Amino acid sequence: MAEPHSTPESVSSPSDEQVPSAQSVNAGTPDRSIIVRHQVQNVGVLSKFRYPIVAAGVALLLSPFAVLWPGQSQVDPTNYAERSRRVLSTSPLIDGHNDLPWQLRIELHNRIYGGELDLTKRLLGHTDIQRMEAGMVGGQFWSVYVECDTHQEHFEDPSWIVRDTLEQIDVTKRFINEHPEHLQYCETSACAQQAFKSGRIASMIGIEGSHQVGGSIASIRQMYDLGARYITLTHNCDTAFGTSAFTVATTGSQDGGLFKLGYEAIKEMNRLGMMVDLSHVSHQTMRDVLSVARAPVIFSHSGAYSVTPHLRNVPDDVLRTVKRNGGIVMAVFVNRFLRMTDPEQATIHDVVDHIFHIAEVCGWDCVGVGSDFSGTPYTPIGLEDVSKFPDLVQLMMERGATDEQIRLFAGLNILRVWSNIEKAAREIQATGERPVEEEYEGRVWNKGLKDSPWMLRGSREKAIAAGAKDKPHMFQVNERIYEPPVKGV
Repeated sequence: MAEPHSTPESVSSPSDEQVPSAQSVNAGTPDRSIIVRHQVQNVGVLSKFRYPIVAAGVALLLSPFAVLWPGQSQVDPTNYAERSRRVLSTSPLIDGHNDLPWQLRIELHNRIYGGELDLTKRLLGHTDIQRMEAGMVGGQFWSVYVECDTHQEHFEDPSWIVRDTLEQIDVTKRFINEHPEHLQYCETSACAQQAFKSGRIASMIGIEGSHQVGGSIASIRQMYDLGARYITLTHNCDTAFGTSAFTVATTGSQDGGLFKLGYEAIKEMNRLGMMVDLSHVSHQTMRDVLSVARAPVIFSHSGAYSVTPHLRNVPDDVLRTVKRNGGIVMAVFVNRFLRMTDPEQATIHDVVDHIFHIAEVCGWDCVGVGSDFSGTPYTPIGLEDVSKFPDLVQLMMERGATDEQIRLFAGLNILRVWSNIEKAAREIQATGERPVEEEYEGRVWNKGLKDSPWMLRGSREKAIAAGAKDKPHMFQVNERIYEPPVKGV
C-alpha cells in the first residue's frame, strides 16, 4: 500500500511591486539621496517597515518549522501532540460505534441507579466519561446491540429481540440523561454540532442489526421515532433484509446479497433519514445496497479488505462506489479485522494502515473513526480505550495527514454525510412518497373470527377459508378451562 504523503502548503508569490533601489534611480541624477527621501515621504510611514514586514512574512510562510492557527501562536508542525490538541479542540471527534449499553445490560441488567456505576469515575473496560474527555471525544454513536437469537431459525419464529432492543434504547437514553453536564442526547446532525460547541459529548443511538426490528419495516419507523439514527443491516446472522458476512464466512454458502424485502427496507430508511449502516453485511449486500441507495451510506465500524482480507472489511470496488455515493467508512479497532493472521500483534499502526488505504481509494472525504470500544474484547496495542484517540491522530499526522484531513476524519465527514442523509429524506418526503407497507412474504397474520365485524365484502369468506375460528371464548368467572396464556403469570 502506498501511503499518502503530505504536500507542501502552497505559498502565494510576493507582490511584483518592489521598493525602488539605488540602482533603479536615474544614474544621471546628480543627487540620488534626495530622490529617495522624496519617495519615502510620498508613500508614507508604513514603507519604513516594508522590508521587515516582507522579510518576516516570507520567512514565516516558507518556514517548515511553523504552523499558523487562527487566534493562536504558531506551532512546530512536528509537535504532533499540540497540533492534535488544537484540531480536536476546534473540530469534533465523533466515534461511530461504542457498545457501552451492552455492558450495562450484561453487568447491571440495566439498573444504573443502584450506586454501583459512576461513569464520571475511572472504570475498568474501555469507556467512561473521564477517559472520553481525556480522549477529546466530541460525539459518540452508542450501539443498542442485542445478540442474534440462535433459537430463531426462521424469521417468523417468536423472539424477545425487539423487546430487548427497546430496553437498550431506554437504558441508553437514561444514562445520557444522568450526565447532562457531560453528555447531550442528539437526533440531528445540527444538534451534534451544537453539543460540541457547548462543551458536551453529542450522544446518538445506532441499532446493530436489523434482526432487532423483527424483519418489519413498520418497526424501522418506530425505532426512528424512538431516536435511533442508524441501523446496521445485519449483524452475525442473516435477516429478512439481507445476507451477513458471518453467514458467508462460517457456512461457505453463496452470498445472497440483499433480499427482496431488503430493497424495500432501504427505500424506507432513505425516506425516513435513517442511516443505512453496511458494517457486518456481506460484500454482495454492500454492492446491492449501493446500487439502489438514494442517500449516502455509512460503515460504522469496518476496515479495508485490501489491507486485511477479512469479510468484515470493505473491498476496493465498494470503496470506490462509496466515494460516488458520498458515504463514509469509519475505521474499526478490532484486532482480527486489522491483522487476521496474528491478531494479538495488532497495533495502532495497523489502524492507521487501514485509515490511509480507505483515504487513498475512497478519498479523505469518506473516512472516519468507528472504534467498537466496549464491544470487542481485543483492542490493538496503543488503542486500549477511549482516552487514546489523540494518539491515533498524532500518528496520522506523523504519517503525513494534514490538519484539514484530520478534521474530516475525526468528525466533519460523518456530520456532512449525516446532514446529506437528512437533506435527502426531506427531498423524498417533499414528493409525497408514502411509507413502505411491504412485509416479509412468509409472514403469518392473525385470521380473525368468522363473525368479526368485517369492513369489506369477501373478507369473511377469505377468513373462513384461512381457518378463522367460529367465535371467541366468552369465559366465565372462576372458569378453569384454559392454562394461563403467559408463563409465570
